[in-house]
Amino acid sequence: MLAVVCPGQGSQTPGMLAPWLELPGAGDLIASFSEAAGLDLVAHGTTSDADTIRDTAVAQPLIVASSLLALRVILDGRPAGDVVDVTAGHSVGEVAAAAVAGVLDDAGAVALVTRRAQAMAQAAAAAPSGMAAVVGGDPAEVLAAIEAAGLWPANVNGAGQTVAGGSLEDLATLAENAPARARVIPLQVAGAFHTPFMDAAREAFEPVAAAWPAADPQVPFLADVDGQAHGDAATTLRTIAAQVTAPVRWDLVMDELASRGVTAILELAPGGVLTGLAKRALKGVELVAVKSPDDVDAARDLIARHSVAATNGAEK
Repeated sequence: MLAVVCPGQGSQTPGMLAPWLELPGAGDLIASFSEAAGLDLVAHGTTSDADTIRDTAVAQPLIVASSLLALRVILDGRPAGDVVDVTAGHSVGEVAAAAVAGVLDDAGAVALVTRRAQAMAQAAAAAPSGMAAVVGGDPAEVLAAIEAAGLWPANVNGAGQTVAGGSLEDLATLAENAPARARVIPLQVAGAFHTPFMDAAREAFEPVAAAWPAADPQVPFLADVDGQAHGDAATTLRTIAAQVTAPVRWDLVMDELASRGVTAILELAPGGVLTGLAKRALKGVELVAVKSPDDVDAARDLIARHSVAATNGAEK
């Protein structure tokens, strides 16, 4: 059984679109995404520096566009529903996963995530805040230390990693009082995403998401808020809007992938983080992270060997 997962903010790197744009048709697809976003994603994906693409308003549409470009190259005209058994995305990756699931069309996903990014960037600018990864330690002790510092568990990623979010002062307090056997690593992000610091962003984005053109999922879509599949478009869009302030429960997503009997995970570009978590938490599951066109053949081979949807389609 094949899961396709989509990475979140922080996975972007300068020049990451350059090798993809050498492929036939890729330039036209990114041009359509640029129009949807109102941004020059070609420039941001080829020549913009790390500071430029760290900007939330740029990073989020760039990441979603990269994931969907990789998906379409890998599938080479096949519908995602013919080969993907289940999908999920980490934070902003949920919007790309919604396109994998057929809830959104590709350009619509890029346009919607641009609205999300703008709202979150504005909220982040209103009050200084940030995030830090807490790696290692006893999970209960880590959560207790985060709460004691006045912070929130913004990402509960499983595999010994939790991300705390909140004020810069409280993050400094956590770093000075790190849980036993744990490291506190500051993250280069613009604000405390998935915490109450994003209340204004959620309030702005919720009505936009609720009114967005969407279809019911054609592939099970696991929501970050609870790790569960929600079978209609309206609920899916509500969960995507809710996670602007709700913790990303990637631990629950991985638990659900395990319970569904997933045997392989394909992480779309710019891949690496989610397969790294799965390597530690989902033993025995075959993993492919797509980072460049060099990984396309491996992705197609993984699909051929693990996709239940493709097998069932061939048997009809």
